[in-house]
Amino acid sequence: MNDDGIFLSIGDLARRTGLPVKTIRYYADIGLVPPTDRSPAGYRRYDAVAVARLDLVRTLRELGIDLATVRQVLDRSLSLADMATAHAAALDAQIRLLRTRRSVLRAVAALGIDDHEELDLMNRLAHLSAAERQQIIDDYWESTFQGLDADPVFAERMRSVSVDLPDDPTPAQVEAWVELADLVQDPSYRARARQMAEAGAAGASGESSGPAPAEVALYESVTDLVTPLRSAGVAPASPEGRLVVDQLAPRFAHARGVSDGVDFRRELGQQVVLFSDARVERYWELVGIINDWPREQVRSGSVATMEWFAQALLAAAEA
Repeated sequence: MNDDGIFLSIGDLARRTGLPVKTIRYYADIGLVPPTDRSPAGYRRYDAVAVARLDLVRTLRELGIDLATVRQVLDRSLSLADMATAHAAALDAQIRLLRTRRSVLRAVAALGIDDHEELDLMNRLAHLSAAERQQIIDDYWESTFQGLDADPVFAERMRSVSVDLPDDPTPAQVEAWVELADLVQDPSYRARARQMAEAGAAGASGESSGPAPAEVALYESVTDLVTPLRSAGVAPASPEGRLVVDQLAPRFAHARGVSDGVDFRRELGQQVVLFSDARVERYWELVGIINDWPREQVRSGSVATMEWFAQALLAAAEA
């Protein structure tokens, strides 16, 4: 119709596009889609170019593009491709935010949280950026190893494990991250982690008889021997516990190049106690949940086994 030089009135344009007359008039007033001409009576008239311009404005607005950006596209100061790229990125960020909010609400419902401070903490921690979340973990490891002559390979391996809360986290992952953030900022836990690092560094430098790499197979033997006893409810100070100690203590002493005896068993028991903290085990369980590691990749229950062995060692030393 416009190819024949026929103009559309604002009412015709509204019927064609489905936009209200008031909206079209507003677009004209702000210069986005000015009328092509006016009738002798002063009514606005629009040609094919104006119709196409209005169609573009309508499409962009339906996509959620703000008027300032629409004007840039119409003025060709911003290409459609660049606009689409930027807006898609913004939508991605909004989607991630909405997904996280949904997971927080589901976690709150699942946990039955009824405390506004706890809700506020969970919400703030869940909405941290990936860099902010990793900074919390980095600060924890820094406080653990700073200034120590620790094994650099081990320390770097610990620091290199990132905490990657996904864009669409499950309620369990949100819960795990909140618990992890709370754990690594707990002064008592940090103090214990530091104590373990100091003992490990002293052992690595030969100043102490801390756990050595050669003992790894022996600790696996502890698990093999102790696990069935724990499952059966056998006490560490029982005769069965003493048999485990009599079987393993000499092997630990040999691995360290020392003699087995009461003092050695007491020292070994104290060291096992030091390096057996359920909170450390929980740390890796939480990291595994957040990072969606396979369940078998995160070993659980080893701390309880070592605690049992430590109690058996100390009981044997005092017998």
